[in-house]
Amino acid sequence: MAAPNATERKACWNAKDHLWQCLDDNNDKIQPCQKFQSEFEAKCPAQWVKYFTKRRDYLKYKAKLETEGFVPAQDKENS
Repeated sequence: MAAPNATERKACWNAKDHLWQCLDDNNDKIQPCQKFQSEFEAKCPAQWVKYFTKRRDYLKYKAKLETEGFVPAQDKENS
């Protein structure tokens, strides 16, 4: 598969941005964002979809750690 050209990359990133905005606006519920999800999957290479999905999960996890802090798991042996 050939690498996407500049126009295709821009279309992919725009589709990703629209999807992420919809997810943010709908508390990460995918149902209201199906149109954006389909557009994202159609305009981006499959590897990019996979990468961006993992990237969003990571960024949300990182933000949660920054706001709530890290809470280590309880050690069952020392409880």
